[in-house]
Amino acid sequence: MPVEFHVKYDKSVDALYIRLRDGRIVESDEVTPGIIVDFNENNEVIGIEILQVSKRKLDLLKLLMEGPEALVAIA
Repeated sequence: MPVEFHVKYDKSVDALYIRLRDGRIVESDEVTPGIIVDFNENNEVIGIEILQVSKRKLDLLKLLMEGPEALVAIA
């Protein structure tokens, strides 16, 4: 079953945002320096923001292809 999510990169601040599902963000937590996870009212992860993404050693294509579970695991 295909998983759809949205990815946005803001070059001006070197930040990548990955939206995993729709919903209202009710809480955000910086789980590790520069990685912020957004949660909905059911405490489900709905988005991940990665700051200074160009300085991190992440295989983003591999993570995106593996799906939401892999993305949550980096946080």
